[in-house]
Amino acid sequence: MDIAKNIELSGKILFRHKLRTLLSLLGIIAGVSAVIIMVAVGEGTEQKVISQISNMGSNLLIVSSGQVKVIAGRPRTTKSVTTLELKDSDAIATLADVLSSVPSQDKMLPVKYESLSTKTKVTGTMPEIFELRNFSLSDGRFFSEEENKGGYRVAVIGQKVVENIMPHEDPVGKIIRIKKIPFEIIGVLNAKGLDMYGQDEDDQIFIPVNTALRRLFNLDYINSIFVQIHDEEAMADAEFEIKELLRQNHRLRGNQQDDFTVLNQTEIIKTQREASKTFTLLIGSVAFISLLVGGIGILAVMLISIRERIKEIGIRRAIGAKREDILLQFLGESLILSIVGGMIGIGLGVASALAISRLAGWNPIISTIALVVSFASSIIIGIFAGVYPAIKAAFLDPIKALQFE
Repeated sequence: MDIAKNIELSGKILFRHKLRTLLSLLGIIAGVSAVIIMVAVGEGTEQKVISQISNMGSNLLIVSSGQVKVIAGRPRTTKSVTTLELKDSDAIATLADVLSSVPSQDKMLPVKYESLSTKTKVTGTMPEIFELRNFSLSDGRFFSEEENKGGYRVAVIGQKVVENIMPHEDPVGKIIRIKKIPFEIIGVLNAKGLDMYGQDEDDQIFIPVNTALRRLFNLDYINSIFVQIHDEEAMADAEFEIKELLRQNHRLRGNQQDDFTVLNQTEIIKTQREASKTFTLLIGSVAFISLLVGGIGILAVMLISIRERIKEIGIRRAIGAKREDILLQFLGESLILSIVGGMIGIGLGVASALAISRLAGWNPIISTIALVVSFASSIIIGIFAGVYPAIKAAFLDPIKALQFE
């Protein structure tokens, strides 16, 4: 029997038993679509987190007071101290590889405009922070170095703050009260979303750092310094130089622990990628198990099919069909099931990933490799699932098959 005729016969037999064929297909469809969905979710999540980290700025080192550890790709403060000062930021700015060094100190404070109020993060910093952190304006302007030196009470606010306290007004030029102290709004930032800490970057207010420390926070220390390096290749050297400089300025001896932490943006991204790849591999393995279960479903249904068709096999053998013909017929049925199931599974998986992305608000990563591997796996599993039933059918004794009731 030629291959084309064998495939045609296998298709007719599968179509004749619609319910059994559908049950065989379901396992493969579920397995293939699960692989595609899981990989798309895993890679999409990885890209979203990396985008959030990169959105903080390029070639960035973050110097934090106290001890900070990267846990699951996210920095977490384990021990906080008050050792960083403005002069540390000025000293870091003198290093050869440093493009800019910007101090920062923030607090959650009440903010009021007329009868509306909210509680938001107020960040005292310098004008360079806006370019370094990739902030842009929707209206107004950033504050200047002269306003910082003079301790001016001016503020640049995020979109969420506007929504909370002045949703129907033009904010620029209005006076808000931060902890009862009046500040003039001079600029409004474009929406930016969440940062790598999972905090809303639109729900904050920027004011000059000198104003913040002297008039609002009543502090003489800062909690972080954002350092931009000239190029990525100099990141490791710059990190080492900053550590040596701060240890010297803080008079730390050789055996004393650092009272600060330098977080390397490149290392954070690398750690996050490793964590995401592990997660993607884990959920991909779970999805592959689903695909394997689909193969077992084909095996079970094919064995049932042989039992129902023993007499048919006996008649075919009696009129001249060879063992190879029977073998190819059952392998053909298994192959058709795996190909059709794989194609439907790919369509369902892509559609489901797109639907999930709409609900979650991020773009999925439909991996070509995942599509090819899942489809190829469905075919391989389908063939292996059909081998044993096909061999069993091919080697049935024709006489006993004819006598079977």
